[in-house]
Amino acid sequence: MQKRSLGRTGFTIAPVVFGGNVFGWTADQATSFDLLDRFFDAGYDTIDTADVYSSWVEGHVGGESETIIGQWLKRGSVPRERVTIVSKVGFDTQGRKTGLSAKWILEAVDASLKRLGTDHIDLYLAHKPDEDTPIEETLQAFERLKREGKIRAIGCSNYDATQLQHSLAAAKHAGLPRFDVLQPEYNLYTRNRFEGEIRDLCMGEDIGVISYYALAAGFLTGKYRKLEDTVGSSRAYRVGSYLDEKGQRILAALDQIAAETRTSPATVAIAWVAARPGITAPIASATSLGQLDSLIAAGQLELTKSQMDLLTEAGE
Repeated sequence: MQKRSLGRTGFTIAPVVFGGNVFGWTADQATSFDLLDRFFDAGYDTIDTADVYSSWVEGHVGGESETIIGQWLKRGSVPRERVTIVSKVGFDTQGRKTGLSAKWILEAVDASLKRLGTDHIDLYLAHKPDEDTPIEETLQAFERLKREGKIRAIGCSNYDATQLQHSLAAAKHAGLPRFDVLQPEYNLYTRNRFEGEIRDLCMGEDIGVISYYALAAGFLTGKYRKLEDTVGSSRAYRVGSYLDEKGQRILAALDQIAAETRTSPATVAIAWVAARPGITAPIASATSLGQLDSLIAAGQLELTKSQMDLLTEAGE
């Protein structure tokens, strides 16, 4: 498996990242442990989480995902030095505004470290822009955390090109650390949030890109073909928006190439993202070992140019 450099962070990571949003939500602790063991046994090395996962579940407050990861690390089946942990801060939750103030960041990171049971987070991301906090204040807080050894590298999620460019300019002007990683939404269906200006900026500035929703909330697995298929799904609210003519074209292309490669639509969909210009590694989740096999296979699947072109054209 070919590892990839993650921008200027100094990290090299495998070409697929495990999305830890499912831990404590649609995957209980025992299942999460099995998934993580299998993922790392296959040679993968990076987990994505956030301090708000999974606050949207009734009775949860956020941090459930980090807690499960911490309990898994404590078992010692995989040494900490083999694990690259990505976590995030600053996403408002349960009616409470958190934002990216220095005060909140310094408080939130300690809570995340405690839940994770580790002394550092490898990559710490601003989860979304905070218009009420000067970017310089946010970067100063991240600089302090880097200096204290609590985090190793920084990045941002859900920033558009203008916001990212502003953050880079502010960091340069103030002599502060810059965002070296971007986490945008990107998949075969949703492409406008990365392709174009922001992709060009990331490639020009050597910014690593770990994209999320590689499977479009499960739609690109082929599990949901019509509206009735979404009934009872925890992601029905999202999947229904993909059930249009464009979505059907994409599913048809995935079916064809999955047959050609003797894999699955999910494997092909993830492999397409991983092969796109500017992408370091896509994030994808699994809640069963069978689903996980599709993720593992994606990092080992090399699509041909004609296969890549067919998929790309289907989503246009």
